[in-house]
Amino acid sequence: MSELTSTRIRTTAAKLGLPHLAEALNQYIQRADDAKMGYLDLLDLVLSEELAVRDDRRFRNGLRLSKLPHHKTLEDYDFSFQPELDPRKVKDLATLAFVEEKANVALLGPPGVGKTHIAVALAVAACRAGYSIYFTSLDDMVRHLKAAEDQGRLISKLTSYLRPAVLVVDEVGYQPLERAEANLVFQVISKRYEKGSIILTSNKAFGEWGQVFGDEVLATAILDRLLHHCEVVPIKGNSYRLKNRL
Repeated sequence: MSELTSTRIRTTAAKLGLPHLAEALNQYIQRADDAKMGYLDLLDLVLSEELAVRDDRRFRNGLRLSKLPHHKTLEDYDFSFQPELDPRKVKDLATLAFVEEKANVALLGPPGVGKTHIAVALAVAACRAGYSIYFTSLDDMVRHLKAAEDQGRLISKLTSYLRPAVLVVDEVGYQPLERAEANLVFQVISKRYEKGSIILTSNKAFGEWGQVFGDEVLATAILDRLLHHCEVVPIKGNSYRLKNRL
């Protein structure tokens, strides 16, 4: 291939938004020569690798915007330390059928059993599959919504919690809410109902949510929408944080 042709291909690839092709052109040519590839095989190789690079770039950008506290996967989770938790149920969730169905996942259990780890792992899997994700603690979400309401931009802030395909709400129940704060949570849950998935973690049984949200009727309304399409995963066991001490 002449230098003029290769330069023209690089320029065209850059204009088309195919930076990997522009950078790796010589490698593609060498691989094609070594394998004696036909034209269609070379074209298939170039397009497949460009798509893989683009998917990886999208995945890394999605993780960066997600606010996840870490990027641990299910491979990092020690199921042997929680023998009452069926790993098959969690791994079934990782197929992301619940995201496709716009259903929810509730991970319940005492502090330290790995609820957040599993929630994050499911979110990472969703991000890799091309879904948009966002992570927040319940306390942070309420605080941001209250501030936005005070500034007259509640609708705009609500949109940031409604837009992602998967919203992870961590630490539900660690701090009791006032009724006005609980109403903000209800707006998020209600507006996401059957439109997007929620993965939440809580140290409280659902029967205690009336105390968490400061109003039995409002808690019931939240649970009604949340649990209509929901996989509930109870985790009963020891704390990972105390594992070494134990």
